[in-house]
Amino acid sequence: MKTITVRNIPHELDEALQRERARRGLSLNQTVIDLLKQRLGVGVARSNGLARLAGTWTDEEFERFSEAIAPFERVDEELWR
Repeated sequence: MKTITVRNIPHELDEALQRERARRGLSLNQTVIDLLKQRLGVGVARSNGLARLAGTWTDEEFERFSEAIAPFERVDEELWR
């Protein structure tokens, strides 16, 4: 395992790391490692947070949404003259 030293950590970042460490109930070292792995996509699946929403609509909800956005698909010929 490699050891690194990070210098000149801004005060705001230190406070945020300490809050995250407390929230997770882990050591500061493990919290930093986990955050780096998560952000860099190393050893964990990367996610934009939207996967939990995919495929959750019913057919009826999809139909209502499609009908609601249909006017945006029409070209206003008067505007494009």
